[in-house]
Amino acid sequence: MTAPAPASTEPRRLDEAVARVREAAPRWARASLEERIAVARSMLAGLDRAAPRLVEAACAAKGLSLDTPTAGDEWTAGVYVSLRGLRLFVRSLGALARSGNTPVGRLGETIDGRVTERVFPTNALDATLWLGLGAEVHYLAGVDARQVRERRARFHKAPDHAGRVCLVLGAGNVNSIPVFDVATKLFVEGKACVLKMNPVNAYAGPIFEEAFAEAIARGFLAVVYGGREEGAYLAHHPGIDEVHLTGSNATHDAIVWGPPGPERAARMARNEPLLAKEITSELGDVSPVLVVPGRWDERALAFHAESVAGMMTQNGSFNCLAARLLVLPHGWRHRERFLDLVLRFLAATPPRRGWYPGAAERLAALTAGRPTVRAIAGREGTLPWTLVTGVDPDGDDPFYTTEAFCPVLAETSLGSGDPLEYVERALAFANDRLWGTLSAQVLVPPRTLADPAVGPAVRRAVRRLEYGSVGVNCFGGYAFAFGTLPWGGFPGAPLHDARSGRGFVHNTLMLEGVEKGVVWSHGTEPVKPVYFPTHRTVHRLGPRLAALEGRRDWRALPGVIWAGLRG
Repeated sequence: MTAPAPASTEPRRLDEAVARVREAAPRWARASLEERIAVARSMLAGLDRAAPRLVEAACAAKGLSLDTPTAGDEWTAGVYVSLRGLRLFVRSLGALARSGNTPVGRLGETIDGRVTERVFPTNALDATLWLGLGAEVHYLAGVDARQVRERRARFHKAPDHAGRVCLVLGAGNVNSIPVFDVATKLFVEGKACVLKMNPVNAYAGPIFEEAFAEAIARGFLAVVYGGREEGAYLAHHPGIDEVHLTGSNATHDAIVWGPPGPERAARMARNEPLLAKEITSELGDVSPVLVVPGRWDERALAFHAESVAGMMTQNGSFNCLAARLLVLPHGWRHRERFLDLVLRFLAATPPRRGWYPGAAERLAALTAGRPTVRAIAGREGTLPWTLVTGVDPDGDDPFYTTEAFCPVLAETSLGSGDPLEYVERALAFANDRLWGTLSAQVLVPPRTLADPAVGPAVRRAVRRLEYGSVGVNCFGGYAFAFGTLPWGGFPGAPLHDARSGRGFVHNTLMLEGVEKGVVWSHGTEPVKPVYFPTHRTVHRLGPRLAALEGRRDWRALPGVIWAGLRG
């Protein structure tokens, strides 16, 4: 079975949708905080009611059984993340109404003196459910503690427009992405939105239309359908002021600069984009996992091997933040054991159907002619989990320059068993050789991190990694899920080389001047993470987590604890 999807919206209907939102945009820009809170609450309640149908539709589209752990992906990364984000927006808007500011976390400093702010956990429930995890943002150089407090929620304190319309070109892989992108534009930036669903998950559009009926009825949001032609028509529509895209850099450049060829090259050389509008974006990357040598034991090796496997297999590996390149120390005595464990955990979850267009072709192209391909096949019609080992660290390999977006993980080795040498080599390799700046992971044994020489070197490397999010001893995907961290590529990319994109979304605390987010784990989490391949009850845990976030149903908490511990 596949989920039904609406037909493309015809041009006349696209014009009408833009006109409705255009008319309502000034009202939304000057809406009171109470009105914004009411709209955010209606979206939260609507999505909470629609959650089971959204999960059912997504599972049908992706070939997942509702009564197996793989369905948990749709509850956690799809529904839970969306509900959490909307609830956090309600929280921040309420804080603005009460005190004139969003909640400010504990401030600190990085090893090189940048201001940091603790943004997770947000409360005792977060601390209980996500034991051992904490997150902070690092601010740009020159941002001081006073500016951290004063500049947040900038639009609400000093509006910079009187009504703008943003076209949101939705992602097709994870259903929380279009929800969170729209919510960011509505509640952080005060902009009305036209959401064009991606053809891959257009089935979710009617569910969103029902869930967000109040915002749509008031003209603050419209949902439309179609592919590249409709997207291009809307991007250049005179009623659209700006664009936000989650997708590929190829799509971004086609919209901004036109189709590949001499004319595009000439435009880029003159810095004259075809799209003369502001465009923000999140465009994916080659996400590395840097494994620091040190005092590794069998328990830590097994935990992080499963974590790496889960970073790749979550959502069938169709994630912009999926682990794509394992960077091990050259000559590491644990290399073979670690790779064997990764393979074992890859085999713990059944391979999935290649539901994202072009996945089989990308997998074939990336693995063709390679002598060190280890594949774990499943039933007919699925794509194998694939590990490619021994990639030359000095070569110009496609694994370093191409976002795979298929179930493959590559491995290379560099540096040495000396942690200090490895950290410097791996840092330069990640920053200078790999495409993209979205998300990276650093794995280091706690006892090694406590070393008086190695610990500071790792912290300096975390500071210097040019990625929008970094996970230390955990999946960088937590930065996407928690909602209090701004999500996007490393700041500063020019329009002609947007890399992992420009601008941040999520950002429920409405922060300004952020460079990156960092999620820290103590080393091994006491409760099995939901993305681990061997998690047996994530499909039971997910609905209970959603109930807690969506409607604060405290009756779900015992079930959350039960399902979490039995995972």
